[in-house]
Amino acid sequence: MTLPQKMSGVVLTGHGGPEMLEWRDDLTVPTPGKGDVIVRVSAAGVNNTDINTRLAWYSKGDGDADDATWSGAPIAFPLIQGIDVCGQIVATGEGVDPKRIGERVLIEPCLLEANGERLKTPWFLGSECNGGFADYTRVASRHAYRIVSDLTDAQLASFPCSYSTAENMLTRTNVGPDDTVLITGASGGVGSAAIQLARARGATVIAVTSPSKAETLKSLGAIRTVDRSNDLIAELGRNSMDVVIDLVAGQKWPSLLDVLRPAGRYAVAGAVAGPIVELDVRTLYLKDLSFYGCTVLEPQVFGNLVQRIERKEIAPLVAETYPLRDIAAAQKAFGEKGYVGKIVLTVR
Repeated sequence: MTLPQKMSGVVLTGHGGPEMLEWRDDLTVPTPGKGDVIVRVSAAGVNNTDINTRLAWYSKGDGDADDATWSGAPIAFPLIQGIDVCGQIVATGEGVDPKRIGERVLIEPCLLEANGERLKTPWFLGSECNGGFADYTRVASRHAYRIVSDLTDAQLASFPCSYSTAENMLTRTNVGPDDTVLITGASGGVGSAAIQLARARGATVIAVTSPSKAETLKSLGAIRTVDRSNDLIAELGRNSMDVVIDLVAGQKWPSLLDVLRPAGRYAVAGAVAGPIVELDVRTLYLKDLSFYGCTVLEPQVFGNLVQRIERKEIAPLVAETYPLRDIAAAQKAFGEKGYVGKIVLTVR
């Protein structure tokens, strides 16, 4: 097919509030380079990472935001964000089998290849390069995974970032049937994904959440929920968990280590309650704990996730959908956290 020259989408024009998101109808449609495919975007999920990037939350600098991407580089504005993408391949570049055209795909959010070259430091879709908040996006063919599913595009777009993040944390901590796993922030996209994926591995799951969301999380596979405002040690007891999957951090962080058994494993991929925590190093070494910071995906994670989706071992949890043009309203609803699962933007 012949691609149009122009497309519609949302561009981030600088760091700040929603006013930095601009709808455009004159964006240039990307052309495929060596090893690339062009994906016509059908739906794209709303994620913490998109909002954090807009706000320069990842920056550890003095306000100049010269390290505001996941990889610690400055943002190149204007930027098309969107790390969660479901769509269809409509064009291929040099070295890619044209038979891929027409495939329905999910895009792996953690990129090891771009512009025809292997990257020394991984990029993330919609951060170091343009993502899915537009009609079309370009990505290396290896990162566009064919998927065969009867789920809708919006449902499939709820999977890539959140579920691969959760699967990566469970992979890094080697969660299995003998483990009891505590998941913080369990009603969010990554947390609710981690419940399902941990259960798929046969683990016992306890979820930290608000009381209003407890029954929903039990329906996903948690055997018990703990009110996030309660004392974890009083609720669960010391040395009671094998693994902690943490997306929250914040002031209550020390109790997460207290509830871990000796030789327990702690994995973190978020800090929605605050990134600065207090660590008693004696707890770390006297209990022989293992810590895992989880951002870059292990090589097998995304392929395993796609297979789980195709085998219907996990289910999408879409709370709401919005048209892409209404991205500011979607991100506002996302920030209010009055839902379980994911908010998805429909592009086509």
